[in-house]
Amino acid sequence: MRKLNIKPLADRVLVAPAATEEKTAGGIYIPDTAKEKSQKGEVVAVGPGKKDEPMTIKVGDTVLYGKYGGTEIDLNGELYMIMKESDIYAITD
Repeated sequence: MRKLNIKPLADRVLVAPAATEEKTAGGIYIPDTAKEKSQKGEVVAVGPGKKDEPMTIKVGDTVLYGKYGGTEIDLNGELYMIMKESDIYAITD
């Protein structure tokens, strides 16, 4: 798990996107121009939630989110997504 010195506000969540697939199941390599953004990632920081709405997601959860959800940010040379908790669709194992 990554250690960051950042605390999202309100109902925001900071997610480290999973690596994108480099090749298909058949062994064909995917060029950078054809790769899709990952829609899965690990939660690395969560905000305190809104008044009367506690956060249901916690650090370490693996989540699924929308293709166009959140905003990409660069922290210490690594790419992260910051989004509202409502932009997250599911928690996976």
